[in-house]
Amino acid sequence: DLHSFPTRRSSDLFVSCRQCIEFCKFNALAYINARLVIFDEVCHACGGCSLVCPANALTEKAKVIGKIFRGSSRQVEVYTGVLNIGEASGIPIVKKLFTAAGQGEHELVVIDCPPGSACLVMESIKKADYCILVAEPTLFGVHNLNMVYELVRLFNKPFGVILNKCLTGKNPAEKFCAARRIKILSRIFFDRELGSWNAHAEIAVNKNEKYRALFSALLAAVIEEVRYETAVDSKR
Repeated sequence: DLHSFPTRRSSDLFVSCRQCIEFCKFNALAYINARLVIFDEVCHACGGCSLVCPANALTEKAKVIGKIFRGSSRQVEVYTGVLNIGEASGIPIVKKLFTAAGQGEHELVVIDCPPGSACLVMESIKKADYCILVAEPTLFGVHNLNMVYELVRLFNKPFGVILNKCLTGKNPAEKFCAARRIKILSRIFFDRELGSWNAHAEIAVNKNEKYRALFSALLAAVIEEVRYETAVDSKR
């Protein structure tokens, strides 16, 4: 179980100064009918309100917000975080996953992020040496690609793109990359069989030699990119 520490109040010490309410950027506290109300659902458990409280009327209490799971497939260790439904932030899950993954001597760590550029993605790429952006051949795919593209540039992270579910004809994601001179690492064409394997939790490289060769080549390309970027950074 993974715990967060949302705020609790002590009525005996409460002085109605409202400093905690002014501090909270998530609107998790309110002053209603001469009493402090705390909305656990939107509390991000940052602990700031308890720090600014002059009367020490606010404390933190452990609360289960999700679970961390560990498994393995051959020589690959897999860590998975599951956030409970209704929780405001998955940042503690991501941090715990980094801690768990860092306890072993791993030569390579791959972090699978959700789509978009929200807090979970930002937290996930902070320590990344290289970012792989996956884009699908739709306008929505380009919209998501653009958000992540802006994010990795903001974090000054080296990156490349994989074009997923490619079809014959025009690909707006490929056009986006060409216009910005973004390196395309690989193209994965639409394949119903691959989709079926994924739906049944099968591992593609164990089912088909074509995909073993494709993903092996992709891994080698990414490792080479990281080495190149490391060498360039050392000369700056």
